[in-house]
Amino acid sequence: MGKVIVITGAGDGLGRALARRFAKDGETVILLGRTLAKVQAVAEELGSPHKAVHCDVGDPASVTAAFAEIGKDHRRIDVLINNAAIFWPLTLAEATPERVSEQVNTNLTGPIMVAHAALPLLKGGGHIINVTSESVAEVVPMLWLYGGTKAGLEFISDRWARELASDDVRVTIVQCGKMMDETKTTSPWPQELGIRFHAANAAIGVDLRTAAISHYDHITDAFRAVIDSAPDVHLRKVEIRARPRQS
Repeated sequence: MGKVIVITGAGDGLGRALARRFAKDGETVILLGRTLAKVQAVAEELGSPHKAVHCDVGDPASVTAAFAEIGKDHRRIDVLINNAAIFWPLTLAEATPERVSEQVNTNLTGPIMVAHAALPLLKGGGHIINVTSESVAEVVPMLWLYGGTKAGLEFISDRWARELASDDVRVTIVQCGKMMDETKTTSPWPQELGIRFHAANAAIGVDLRTAAISHYDHITDAFRAVIDSAPDVHLRKVEIRARPRQS
């Protein structure tokens, strides 16, 4: 019998790639997303028994409603992948309450609330995978807030791993490097912001135009390995980095 896997931020990017991979592998995927039309499109592509559920992880009421909906069909879930995140560079001078709240609520508070809601369905063998970023470990200009939320999630994940051991729930951090796919043809940021972000990186010797980058589809192998690890194995943290293309 396949696993039931819940993925946040499953409407595009890594979340969509993971949903496609696990559906192909015979698992049942529940796709959560803030924009229902996007996750519905992926769920329709995958077909039955996969399902899209509206869930804005930054809104606790939306999270509660989503897991009430999931609980109608599934008495338990095997894997929760906290993937949803907002990636928006900014300086301290640009840190408006709205920008700060948006990233903190989605990147840090969101995974906490999602895991809290999922916990009753995870106890007795479940697995929480929290997706974080190389910006936790590496200096990336203008990503102090994004990296800070991901660093906080890593700290929390470590404590959860200890706390939830008695409930037979494993917690794994998957820290990812740069990645994209063919659909990422434009940036969601204003052009001026993108130029400043590239310039700030260039100032410390990082040319983002030539930086190594992985394909979302290729990242899914690592998640498959984490999920398939034997019950007596606990992978606490996995780091994935893009490798320069070999000529």
